[in-house]
Amino acid sequence: MADTADPKKKTDQLKADQKRTDRRRRKVRLLPPPAWWPLPAAAVLGLAAGGAYGVLKAPEYAATSYVVAVPDDTTEPATALGFAQAYARIATSSSTLAYAQPRAGISAGRLRTQVRAETSPESPMIAITGTSKSATEAADIANAVADALSLSSNQAAKNTGVQLLLFNQAVAPSEPASPSAAISGAVGMCAGGLLGGLWLLARPTARRRPEERQPVAAPVVEEYASLPAQGDHTDTKEKESVR
Repeated sequence: MADTADPKKKTDQLKADQKRTDRRRRKVRLLPPPAWWPLPAAAVLGLAAGGAYGVLKAPEYAATSYVVAVPDDTTEPATALGFAQAYARIATSSSTLAYAQPRAGISAGRLRTQVRAETSPESPMIAITGTSKSATEAADIANAVADALSLSSNQAAKNTGVQLLLFNQAVAPSEPASPSAAISGAVGMCAGGLLGGLWLLARPTARRRPEERQPVAAPVVEEYASLPAQGDHTDTKEKESVR
């Protein structure tokens, strides 16, 4: 009985080992990635890069001050509109920034990179925006440039007939103007997905394997019945007459 039981156990053990080996082989065998794998991969990379940029970059604040061009009694409103366009161009000039530098408390070179002036072709109002990593400093920059522009333009108001008046002072903003980490991540994901899609469209198509190629059909050759030559036809007739 012991002799018959041992081979049985060995057989069962061999079967169990074979099953384990098959399972391991199935785990090792990995399916090739799909052809569209660069699209989600690029989107995930863009999401990570955008989120990291939003987290690591310091927030930036923006404050805006408004000045308006007002004509005197002898000047037409259209003239004030034209002077507003001109004053918006000189708001970031060296002479204006030299006036604004003492109040802003920063160098003229840095002040030039942290201020911008915008105007509308339909309104004689100029928007002067200061940007900084500090909310208070952003408001100080905008107000300093607005005051300097008003001072320099009002010195020539007797000749131009137009003067600049401070319409609204800038105040320190409570929220940063730079995008948050969530918005940066969403923008990065969209950009990554777009680049991945463009790469899928631009990449060369893979060649088919020999076994996947379709067999080429052999050219069809039309066979025509050959007609007997003139000599062959005569010989046949002579043979028939002999018979």
